[in-house]
Amino acid sequence: MKLKLATATAAAILAAAPAMADLVFPDLSYRTGPYAANGIPFSDGYQDYLTLLNERDGGIGGEKITINECETGYNTEKGVECYESTKGEGSLVYQPLSTGITYQLIPKVSADGIPMHTMGYGRTSAKNGRVFKWVFNYPANYWDGASHAVTHILNENDGDISDKTIALVYHNSAYGKEPIRTLEKLSEKHGYDLTLLPVDHPGQEQKSQWLQIRREKPDYVIMWGWGVMNQVAIQEAVNIRFPMENFIGIWWSGSENDVKPAGKAADGYKALTFHNLGSDYPVYDDIQEYVVDRGKAAGAGDQIGTVLYNRGMYAAMLATEAAKTAQEIHDTSAITAEQMRDGMENLEMTEEKMAAIGLPNFGPEFTVTCENHGGNGMGAVAQWDAEAEEWSLITDYFQSDQEILQPLIEEDSMQYAEENDIELRCDE
Repeated sequence: MKLKLATATAAAILAAAPAMADLVFPDLSYRTGPYAANGIPFSDGYQDYLTLLNERDGGIGGEKITINECETGYNTEKGVECYESTKGEGSLVYQPLSTGITYQLIPKVSADGIPMHTMGYGRTSAKNGRVFKWVFNYPANYWDGASHAVTHILNENDGDISDKTIALVYHNSAYGKEPIRTLEKLSEKHGYDLTLLPVDHPGQEQKSQWLQIRREKPDYVIMWGWGVMNQVAIQEAVNIRFPMENFIGIWWSGSENDVKPAGKAADGYKALTFHNLGSDYPVYDDIQEYVVDRGKAAGAGDQIGTVLYNRGMYAAMLATEAAKTAQEIHDTSAITAEQMRDGMENLEMTEEKMAAIGLPNFGPEFTVTCENHGGNGMGAVAQWDAEAEEWSLITDYFQSDQEILQPLIEEDSMQYAEENDIELRCDE
């Protein structure tokens, strides 16, 4: 009798409790502050794709999607506050769009059992799934990007850059410092000289760095910038007549916002990317019909097809494909954060799948495994055409130098595991 009463009471409590949305995707956005111009289109793309699935498909697997947006201002402390205030609402995966926030959240998501996806940013060694169970950074990471830039320079110089000099102009933060070790290792391998030029937040003051570049005349400049820093750097490069075709930005330094302020003089500037460009994809017709035309766009609807809108949309697409994978694995549509993690760890992106989504040839194929949370490390180089006011790919996707990167990832991740007493996982 007591057991029946207890069961009935529990059932009554559950019935009286407010229903939690089944599939909750938080959006740690920044629509304010010095990085807003870049944060806005990413967030718009991320939310518009999720809204598309709600409006066109009724959600994912019959479960509606709820988007929880929280403004971080690209501030690490605010980002952590956003996480703490939203994690209990059924959040399936966090995408903080900030390396600083990422570093603070790694131990928190690991303790709370909520996956985090840092697509093309964050802690590079989180690629090692044996150590970082809850963190993913597919399809490419910062060390991949550093290698892609050097490989492109190698390809332009018949494979020999032993007499070349490369300057790294970087945001003086955890984000900007990520590629340094890789570029130093690649310097040892290929023989180029490397100069490091930090730029303090937010990046509006760069006169001394570019005076040094004018004086020392490096053959190439690689940039790790974000927000206003990028457009200032490109304008400074124009001022000293640095050849734009020898100026290569990481994928966070290659949006329309970065090049347009310099006008025609930015023509030829290059940037790395891990996805395709423009809006000539069937999915954008659906976003126009189901989201923009219905007045449900996250923004003004004027960012569609821009680099960062595409990137936010791509991040949402990968998240929802992982959710579908999780639903299949666990044979349930109302997945939990732990089940979402399983979907992310078993995600496989093929060209066939991307074409069916309406994004043919949009990104490289890759596979995520227990050991490898970072994908295959593929990237490409894009170039700005100032006359046409558009970016275009000038290379195919190519892989980073795994011979250099894998030992670095192993060393860094194992050190983290030792410092934090983490037991390694995955079968050997």
